[in-house]
Amino acid sequence: MALNIETFRNDRGGNAFFKAIGHPLAARRLPELRAALGDGPVALYDPLGYADGLAELYDLSWLSLAGFFVQDVEALDGSFRGQPAQPVTDLPGCAARTIFVTAFDADRLVDQVRHLLPEGAEVVTLDRLRVPQALLTDRRNYLSGLNFATNFALFRDSDDGQHTRIVSANYWGGYGAEAPRLWCCLFDEAGAVLAEWDQDLPGPNAVIVIDSAEVRRRFELPAFAGSLFLHVTGIRGHDVVKYALDTYGDGPEVLSCTHDANAWPSQWYAGLPAPNDGERVVLWIQNSHPCPIPAGGVGLNPMGREETVWLDREIPPFGTCRLDVAEHLPALRWPQQIEVMAGKHFVRPRYEIDTAAGRRRIAHMNVERSDLAPDPKIPELANLLGKGFLLPAPILPPERFRTLVLPTPMARSQQDLPLGLLLYDARGRELAALTLGRLPRDHEREVDVTALLEEQGVSLGAEHGHVELLYDFAEGGGADGWLHAIFRYEDRVSGHAAETSFGSHVFNSALVYRNEPQSYAGRPPGLSTRLFLRLGPEPYDTLCQLIYPASTPWHPESRTQLVLTGADAGEIASREVAIACGGSFLFRVSELFSAAERQAAAGGYVLIRDRTCRLFGYHGLVSGEAAFSLDHMFGF
Repeated sequence: MALNIETFRNDRGGNAFFKAIGHPLAARRLPELRAALGDGPVALYDPLGYADGLAELYDLSWLSLAGFFVQDVEALDGSFRGQPAQPVTDLPGCAARTIFVTAFDADRLVDQVRHLLPEGAEVVTLDRLRVPQALLTDRRNYLSGLNFATNFALFRDSDDGQHTRIVSANYWGGYGAEAPRLWCCLFDEAGAVLAEWDQDLPGPNAVIVIDSAEVRRRFELPAFAGSLFLHVTGIRGHDVVKYALDTYGDGPEVLSCTHDANAWPSQWYAGLPAPNDGERVVLWIQNSHPCPIPAGGVGLNPMGREETVWLDREIPPFGTCRLDVAEHLPALRWPQQIEVMAGKHFVRPRYEIDTAAGRRRIAHMNVERSDLAPDPKIPELANLLGKGFLLPAPILPPERFRTLVLPTPMARSQQDLPLGLLLYDARGRELAALTLGRLPRDHEREVDVTALLEEQGVSLGAEHGHVELLYDFAEGGGADGWLHAIFRYEDRVSGHAAETSFGSHVFNSALVYRNEPQSYAGRPPGLSTRLFLRLGPEPYDTLCQLIYPASTPWHPESRTQLVLTGADAGEIASREVAIACGGSFLFRVSELFSAAERQAAAGGYVLIRDRTCRLFGYHGLVSGEAAFSLDHMFGF
């Protein structure tokens, strides 16, 4: 029961139409549209091919159709609700009192066929569903991506002292936006609106914080767990809403973090771990549309096996569902993995792992691509791109932490994963290498990096390093460049854990291959760094590991600026560090900046800037000896 809507294409980016019709404020105007269309008969004119997408999100069975008309001759082999497509030139013979034009900014489209309208017929268009003018950035083009910079956050505040905090920055102001604003709508688990508000954003690159505890107090709300819908207006630069999402508690042992939800619902997601002994894995499903997810609309299956178990209950519009993995796939255990047939019903979901010791950690699944096939050129690129696609992640100090790696298939066509691991110390020296071979899609190969170092007789002591997952074609196999893994970190002292997942890129190469090395601003290659490291409020310290991965030999050392920045984006202090090529730098903010500097920057962030190389970063918070969090960073 997948939705037949286009949300995102890698060659085009995000599709604003589904965001426009699925916006919460558009959904509220549906009764107005229905009243305008009346009892019929209605001729539906679909000049841009939007009718099917509209019908996916809204029940249009009440429409009394007198005919279905199209403009594109190539669309004449189609139909809508049993009505065969007719050319719009047949419209004069239609006995319709109302012409429903399924398009926004429809005046010009209506003018093109006005001479064909039946006498006395009234014209109704999708402009009836427009969001308020105040929420538009580009008022000349309603379906501009700039008008729908939206995203969802998993937002909750519980009676047992668990809270969530969203942290971002007004990076649109850094691109020249003069007066961006934020509109928020908080839904509970049943999809009912708990609160909504709008606010001016602070100055360029200044910090944005939305704290569940503060929202709960302000609106006098009961405990909640649901979706916070975010819509930023008046923007420039790009239409992606990025944020860090911290889960924190009244007690120091509650601490975890993840990040933005990826605003385009996907057909498939992968990278959901099965529970380990003594664990409970909960998948959070946030319905991202104004229509219910029907029973049987979401399925789970063990990775690599066609044994889908379907969710047997409906999820209401904009509702949130907690799905206990073990209730549906009770035989699975870590390191087995699960993929989710999401049917484009929801944005990238989070999962939460509860342990027998009462600890919790949160992370996210990733988009499982259905448009990728193995690329036969990738195995041939070593002479040009060196190590090619790399997936770097921290090795936290092994005396305190255990580091685990679980490769995850992340494309529907991917039947094997030819992989290897390289381990490096902080200075970029290779410590160990491991060939994983040609792993099958349903593999259960977990790599205990800490144990591997011990087996190799390598001791980091209290130091750190990093691991790189990369392709290894010694045994053959295919590769698509969409290489992912789950990285899990366990504190040997407190018993707390954190995990994160991400995908590979080509790093620090002057040569370009299919949009790699990726550049977030301008065309590739991306050879510079701009990362956002939010500061934890008292009593939390802030943790960061910067990795300097290099597919090809690059500058021997980085020239990395760490700029301590206040909440208003003012510079407080700066440090420069040199990271060895192929090495990494692990630090706490309290170790680099004085107490006075940190106090002056309270509520701010560290801007990590390097114009000589592309760094990859991981960030988190530290709650004394009780808990820590870790996730990969974002830039703007």
